[in-house]
Amino acid sequence: MMRIMPSSYCHLHGANKTIEAQKSKSLSNYHLTKWRAKLERHAASPEIKSIREEIGILRMMLEEKLEQCNTPMELMIASGPIADMVLKIEKCVTSCHKLEGSMGQLLDKQAILQFAGEVINIISDIVTDEAKINAIADKIMATVGRIGDESL
Repeated sequence: MMRIMPSSYCHLHGANKTIEAQKSKSLSNYHLTKWRAKLERHAASPEIKSIREEIGILRMMLEEKLEQCNTPMELMIASGPIADMVLKIEKCVTSCHKLEGSMGQLLDKQAILQFAGEVINIISDIVTDEAKINAIADKIMATVGRIGDESL
């Protein structure tokens, strides 16, 4: 609850201005406190250095925008905002890739192949049927082969 200080001025000589200034200051303080709490919540998040959620949001917005276009004319009219969203998505994806690379969160193809080999060795320690081991190894290697073809 906001506390309004009594004014020594009458309404004709500025009392209402003093009250409005106090209300405005109180509202500003409320917004600053609310924004500070949001900032602290986001700063404490373990996902602070990831922009994957933002990429997902942008992609959903693009999908919604495209679904609103029912005719070629509507698509032409919306082409500016659509192109802008595509550029923003591309920029976020590039930034995400650079960020994850600088943080060491990306595995190169060689590291993935090495990991797949280790998994196959673990499986071969447990499974004794050579045909099954080969089938599992083929599926794992085919999956690894597709990894580089998929986009973020």
